Amino acid sequence: MAAPMFKRIREDIDCVFGRDPAVRSRVEVFFCYPGFHAIRFYLVANALWRWRFRLAGRFISHLGRWFTGIEIHPGAKIGRRFFIDHGMGVVIGETAEIGDDVTLYHGVTLGGVTWTPGKRHPSLGNNVVVGAGAQVLGPITVGEGARIGANAIVLKDVAPGLTMVGVAARPAAAKPRAVDGDAVTFPAYGASSPDLSDSVTRSIDNLVHEVGRLQARVEELEQDVNDKCAVPGEGAQVDGDSNCETVDQDNRGERRSANC
Repeated sequence: MAAPMFKRIREDIDCVFGRDPAVRSRVEVFFCYPGFHAIRFYLVANALWRWRFRLAGRFISHLGRWFTGIEIHPGAKIGRRFFIDHGMGVVIGETAEIGDDVTLYHGVTLGGVTWTPGKRHPSLGNNVVVGAGAQVLGPITVGEGARIGANAIVLKDVAPGLTMVGVAARPAAAKPRAVDGDAVTFPAYGASSPDLSDSVTRSIDNLVHEVGRLQARVEELEQDVNDKCAVPGEGAQVDGDSNCETVDQDNRGERRSANC
């Protein structure tokens, strides 16, 4: 019994390395990381919940919320090496399911949007990263390796490997992940690249570019017409196919129109 427990504690401490550049030692994680403490409270509360000591489970969960600022319902299902960075304001609902090697940042909600009994909260696959302030709502599935950008609101299923940004969240531009040698860099806050853009932003940028190109072309055509229709004086000739209109000045200073 004790050996699996200490193995789990060691796993939860070691998983912080590689995900948080500020960590310096295992002792620091043990004493100073509220996400690590919240998982300890959750494991006790979840065990009581599964043994049908529901009130006791909720009370331990409440104590964990009071000490850490992280609320994890004892009925939630959480995999191994789960890391909550900073943690304040995280809420994980009763029917939420979280895979292995998942990372959440502060202010994340895995919440429900219905009172219907049964599955009400999201399911997160392995290696998912959810950025600060993101809201993942409803009985949806976030595929393995997906990234949810900070402050995104996700209401629909997310395919594996996608990066979602915006309100409501949309797939961001697909970019190769940054690598350091052979190791893939951890995407902090769910952002694989510092210059991500969503599909609506890209569409607007394309429209602006196209409007600018068309405007330049119109100006070019207008200049061609003006060059063809320029009349330096009386008697200037232009090809008969042209229907342009020029303006000349007569001897008395009046303006008149001539078809050229």
